[in-house]
This record gives sequence, C-alpha cells and structure tokens, in this order.
Amino acid sequence: MRRHTIEPRPGWQQTVEEQGLVYPLTRYPDGSLRPYWDESAYYSFTLPEVEALEEVVEELHAMCLAAAEHIVAQDRFADLGITDPRVAERVAESWRRRAELPSLYGRFDLHYDGTGPARMLEYNADTPTSLVEAASPQWFWMEERFPGADQWNSLHERLVDAWKRQAHLLPPGPVHFVHSDGDELGEDLMTVAYLRETAEQAGLDTEALSVERIGWDRLAGRFVDDRLRFIRSCFKLYPWEWLTTDRFGPHVLDTLDNGGGSGTTCWIEPAWKMLLSNKALLAILWELYPGHPNLLPAYLDGPRELAATTGWAAKPLLGREGAGVTLHKAGEAPAVRDEPCCYQELAPLPDFDGNRVVLGAWVVENEAAGLGIRESAGLVTDGYARFLPHVIL
Repeated sequence: MRRHTIEPRPGWQQTVEEQGLVYPLTRYPDGSLRPYWDESAYYSFTLPEVEALEEVVEELHAMCLAAAEHIVAQDRFADLGITDPRVAERVAESWRRRAELPSLYGRFDLHYDGTGPARMLEYNADTPTSLVEAASPQWFWMEERFPGADQWNSLHERLVDAWKRQAHLLPPGPVHFVHSDGDELGEDLMTVAYLRETAEQAGLDTEALSVERIGWDRLAGRFVDDRLRFIRSCFKLYPWEWLTTDRFGPHVLDTLDNGGGSGTTCWIEPAWKMLLSNKALLAILWELYPGHPNLLPAYLDGPRELAATTGWAAKPLLGREGAGVTLHKAGEAPAVRDEPCCYQELAPLPDFDGNRVVLGAWVVENEAAGLGIRESAGLVTDGYARFLPHVIL
C-alpha cells in the first residue's frame, strides 16, 4: 500500500459530477470549498495484498453474523441499547427469518497501513454511504489515468446480480427507493438513486420517494406513497433506530414483513441489520474472539486495561461520520460517559504524508466487493474527510 501524488485531470469536477458524484466539494467552517473527491493523490496496492484483504473482510463478515446469532440467542439486546421489548422481538424475528428477506450490502471501516494485519474499526451494514464514488467515478478515473490497470471494485456488477438473485424475495409491485429531504449535500439522494439504477438494471420495477412523503392509510393500515399506492417493499437510506422511534415507528413494527407473509412492508436493509450497525458489536466480537488479529480490544463497561496501556476511543453505540467519538491517551482517568458507548483500543489512523487514512471495504451479500479510501487531517474520520481513488499495480 503506497500513496502517490498526481496532477488532477482538467475539468475533473464536471467529470465526476456527470458520473453521479454531485457533491465533489466540501464546505468548511470558514466558508471555503475544498475537494471531497481528491484526485491529487491516489493509493496503490499489489494483487496479493488485495486478495488477502478480501479474505479478511469475508472472515470479519462471517464473525459479525455469528455475533448477531449470539446476541439473539442470549437476548443481549439491552447491550445494544435496544430496550423496547417489541423492537427486540421484531429484530429477533427478522434474524431468524433472514433467509427470506432481501439484504444487500455493508461497509467495513478498517485500520490498515500495508505492514500489519487489517483491523476492524466498525461495520455499517444498515445505511452505508460513499458508495457512489467507490463504485463509479473511481473506476472511470482508473480507466482514464491507468488504462490496463485493475482496481478492487466489482461493486456495480455484484449489486446488479444481488438484486437479480433476491428478486423472488420481494413482494409484488415496485420497490420504493427512499432518502431523506434533510440531506443537504445530495449524498443520500445520489446513493439511493444509484442503488435504484442497479435494481432497474436487474429488471426490477422501481419508484423514487422521500421518507417525509411516506403516508399512512389509517383505513387500510398500510404505508402509501405520494400517489396513494401501497408500499410493499422499500429500500431506505434511513437508520433503523430512527425508523422505529419516529412518530410512525409503531406502524413500522405493526406492518413489518419479516418473511413468511407476516407483514405488509418489506424494508431493505432488514431489521436484523440493527445488530451489525451498532458499536456494541465491537465489544461482543472481542468477547467471542479474544485476541483475534483483525479485531481491536473493545468493552461496554469502560476502557478497562486500555486506560493504562494503549489509550482508547469512546464511540457512541449509534452515529455516523465520527459524531461523538472521543479519543483518550493512556494514563488519562478512565472516565465512563453518560451515554452508552463502546470503548475500543486507540489505534491512531495510519499517517501517509500527514494524511490519516481509513479503508472502507464493501460487502455485497456475503462477499467482499470493493474498496473506497477516505483521508482526514485529524484522527477521526468525519464529514470533512476526502475520498481518494486507488489502483492495483
């Protein structure tokens, strides 16, 4: 794994916008605009390196599924902050019937610098973003800048194939693809639009909708779209913890299709993905696989020995783009935060020429499918991170 500087292509901003990346710039607190898509540098990998990372990702995914089984079997929902018995019951039912429910993708965030084992920082298997840039613009960038090279990127083909394989799990009618109107950057909108495109290429009938325009038909007891049609299946880029606690949350639980025709709306991703997108998963993994080379020590009751040895990162159980994450050096008083957190060993992100890098490794169905790389100036990968392309040389 190496970082290389390179001259950006003339007109790069217009190019990537035409390829679906309509948010190529990030506005900083001082009002300045700086590239989010950053092709002034790129990363290169060797083929054996990528093949080894693929094996790690698929092993981690299998371990996460085993951890989900453990959570359900041992009724450990409270450790995830799921204290509503009804929500826990529906998630458990979703898990037990997972073979009957469509489930598409997820993204691991990995600590890796090319010299040691990749280690899992977290897993977003419910509402992962940075998909558009990983699947499309970086592929076209490689074809233009490095014709004949390769890339860890079979995202598009695998997503289309996944829809085809799982089409029989969907109820009749169009699949509604839903984003939130609260998305000011356009990232959620374009992620949903891209996934809708892959579904259409798989031959599915689709409709676009914002979550704010989902209606409730009291007489029929069904969710409807803005044309009063029943919503029988819905891909949502809207976290389950919001879906179940919003004012229409009780209706979601009442009409949740967990397979076997028991409900009326099939949501994608399914409810059992709540088990994988919760930072408590990190602690449960360490409990089940202590000392695993691809895991970092993590606990739910405090930093334990990490306070005296490595330091720790305190991560809220739910959150996106580093929100609420605090970092603590060894020797600090091991304070426990008021909100439920996971306390994970502090593993400062690898530093490449002053840039802190995290690998976003994608899983489609159960297979490793691609890579997206984000850089940040600080130790937490937040909303000001930059996306850089990569090649296999």
